[in-house]
Amino acid sequence: MRSIAIINQKGGVGKTTTTVNLAAALARSGKRVCVVDFDPQAHATLHLGIDPDAGDTSIYDVLAGTARLSDVRQQVDDNLLLVPAHIDLAAAEMELAEEVGREMLLRNKLADDDQEFDFLLIDCPPSLGVLTLNALVTAKEVFLPLQPHFLALHGLSKLLDTIDVVGRRLNPGLRLTGVVFCMYDRATRLAAEIKEDVSSFLNAVEDTRCPWYGAEIFETCVRRNIRLAEAPSFGQSIFEYAPHCNGAEDYRNLADEVLIPASIRSRMTTAAASSPVAEA
Repeated sequence: MRSIAIINQKGGVGKTTTTVNLAAALARSGKRVCVVDFDPQAHATLHLGIDPDAGDTSIYDVLAGTARLSDVRQQVDDNLLLVPAHIDLAAAEMELAEEVGREMLLRNKLADDDQEFDFLLIDCPPSLGVLTLNALVTAKEVFLPLQPHFLALHGLSKLLDTIDVVGRRLNPGLRLTGVVFCMYDRATRLAAEIKEDVSSFLNAVEDTRCPWYGAEIFETCVRRNIRLAEAPSFGQSIFEYAPHCNGAEDYRNLADEVLIPASIRSRMTTAAASSPVAEA
């Protein structure tokens, strides 16, 4: 199972949109996918058509020890399941502050779960508190959604430092494996410059022990698309709401990249370029 924390401590950069629509695209490709909504705002829960105020149990109850993951997990589409969130999750930050092993809770709950998935996507809160720490201890990979804007890069070093510390102390092998640009406008010079800056930063890393060594910037940039902004209010992924829009195309392409790692794509491209063209 690939376990991926989708994280950015800055809000409004496309984190939840990416979590939900990437999960939906992977599920539609035949993969069994579970989304864990770990954000007290419960936006991923709402986006997938579940009312967090309906009185059902949520991930908060799992962390509190009054429910199991199997008790709260809900199927929202073919191959796609959700562990919903609730505003009560905000209290977990304070309630868990003094608890021994608080950063291991989610990982331990998943270890006790008997369900198997191809992908586990964790939608993290826009902060670097106890909940995000749990997600980073649980996951093996980190995906970073970025908006091509200077302010979106502010605090990036702090996030990378957090990944580094968690990797060294609590979760050996944790890696930033992918950066996805969201709300991307190819017509602006700024977008291209920010993308180039991030690419140069990642390519400059030579220490193989660095958690972001080898991280790729996905070729797919999610374009600005009003349909992506509208879909959550209908409780639908973009593939249900507007399956033929640019947003659906972009997340479909992003899922294809996730399914085929960059190293394999590179070998496939090289092989295709070197193969002789059949004569007519």
